[in-house]
Amino acid sequence: MSYSYSRLDKNDAALLMIDHQAGLLSLVRDFTPDEFKNNVLALADIAEFFDLPTILTTSFEDGPNGPLVPELKEKFPDAPYIARPGQINAWDNEDFVQAIKDTGKKQLLIAGVVTDVCVAFPALAAREAGYEVFVVTDASGTFNPTVRDAAWDRMSQAGVQLMNWFSAACELHRDWRNDIEGFGGILAKHLPHYSNLIQSRDAVLKH
Repeated sequence: MSYSYSRLDKNDAALLMIDHQAGLLSLVRDFTPDEFKNNVLALADIAEFFDLPTILTTSFEDGPNGPLVPELKEKFPDAPYIARPGQINAWDNEDFVQAIKDTGKKQLLIAGVVTDVCVAFPALAAREAGYEVFVVTDASGTFNPTVRDAAWDRMSQAGVQLMNWFSAACELHRDWRNDIEGFGGILAKHLPHYSNLIQSRDAVLKH
């Protein structure tokens, strides 16, 4: 059976940040709060570094779901921001789908809260619409590992590719020689162990 390795392409990818809202974050129990926030902000930094078109959306933010976390608003002040009035599946919102079409990209990186609903539903809809879909697993969270694993299985059976933010970043970057300082700086900022590695490298270069 032949296999075609479809890599993330920084020139053909867009990022969808779905329902990273203050209230919904309290539902995330498959990561610690600090770990999850770090992962989400790492993904945001990666999108900024590679200049990926980014779309922000919230669900029923005037209710208990709460507002989008402020760091994402600050990071992407000019990004399309779709405050959905009620649609649970972001793909059911015409403005959201139009914003994706307007990017002209065929690859979608998706992360959100919660994994089994806010991520899985639009990921499946995007696959049906013909997009290549990559779900960033560690920037998406839900109630517990059992729920998460079932959602991952459902999506992967539909052809959604599951990645973490680090692997997505590396696949987008392709080659260290493209920009070791800028890219390495992001990794060092969000991965403490990687920070040690970068410091070791810098120390060697000084001698």
